[in-house]
Amino acid sequence: MSLKGNLLVGQSGGPTAVINASLAGVVEEAKKHSEIADIYGCVHGVQGLLKEDIADLGREKPDTIKGLKTTPSAALGSCRYKLKADDAERLLRVIQAHNVRHFLYIGGNDSAETCHTIAELALREGYEMRVMGVPKTVDNDLQYTDHCPGYGSVARFVAVATMDAGRDTEAIGIVDNVKVIETMGRNAGWITAAAGLARREELEAPHLIYLPEIAFNKDQFLSDVQNVFGRFGYCVLAVCEGLRDAEGKELAASGSTIDTDAFGHKQLGGVGDLLCDLIATNLKIKARCDKPGTIQRMSSLIASSVDIEEAYMVGQAAVRAAAEGTSGQMVTLVRESDDPYSCTTGLVPLEKVAAGEKKVPREFVTPEGNFVSQAFLDYVRPLVGSLPKYARLELHRVAKRLS
Repeated sequence: MSLKGNLLVGQSGGPTAVINASLAGVVEEAKKHSEIADIYGCVHGVQGLLKEDIADLGREKPDTIKGLKTTPSAALGSCRYKLKADDAERLLRVIQAHNVRHFLYIGGNDSAETCHTIAELALREGYEMRVMGVPKTVDNDLQYTDHCPGYGSVARFVAVATMDAGRDTEAIGIVDNVKVIETMGRNAGWITAAAGLARREELEAPHLIYLPEIAFNKDQFLSDVQNVFGRFGYCVLAVCEGLRDAEGKELAASGSTIDTDAFGHKQLGGVGDLLCDLIATNLKIKARCDKPGTIQRMSSLIASSVDIEEAYMVGQAAVRAAAEGTSGQMVTLVRESDDPYSCTTGLVPLEKVAAGEKKVPREFVTPEGNFVSQAFLDYVRPLVGSLPKYARLELHRVAKRLS
């Protein structure tokens, strides 16, 4: 059923390489629907909406909107704001004042919770409005979707960075023996797992991968490193910042209140340095840590073309669903085939997304728990696209002439 009024879109959570592609999909699709009048954007998500900080996206140049497809980070500005009970009245007043009848929010688990809260608020107050969630998260941890927009690009970044770090360690491994690459990932190791794409030959990096889904065992870890170092004379590891011990305790997490967001998530980081210390202290082997930090989640330098197109597609799908009368749902990605790769969209209730978290399944990890399986590589490869091909010298040694 047609509902005439304005559309409002916001971005939330950690910016990615392709979140703006979803925004472009929303704006360009909204212009095709006569029931949608003006197209607005809330600056810095719901935090900005509460301040009535709203931009008229319909006044932006078409080339600017088109250019968003390949522009990293969040063009509207993002936030990590958890709605409070006393925000409801103000939020609804702002929405009503601008005749918003279609509300779309681009984000992950916490954003789905926020979106669901707004949908319930409108329903409770009898204000007719279509509310849709647009998936976004590099963590790839949203349930009910095959994968998440943003993940393909961060996976590609990590894979290529690991390839490069591996070559660096091969070259200087006689001095810097072990390289630990620490990647993002709070409870799920999807990003770290993507490093496995870098290894095409036995001697290539990464040699070991550790995810938070597998309890960290110090003795086994040291044995793994020692075995690899004994075989190659160097070792490259990919580790997730959210590594946990057998009791489920994070190996490295900030205890500072200022490092905890509104949703109770502690800032993670430092596990790479911790593991380097373990290696140096127990194995007497020099180890260094590489940590790309937030650049890994939003760098567009080697963004996945598949990721860009799918991010745009979910933005379009959300607008179409809202225009057709759907509300309280999040768009999902549904994989139709692997070879050739094909993907379409579906829908899932927002409350289901907000309540769950998808972790790396056990079958995506080797029995030893220190690398990813072929099943995972088959799953992730279509999302990433082709990786660079590097040359390797055969190094035909010249016979020694001196004794």
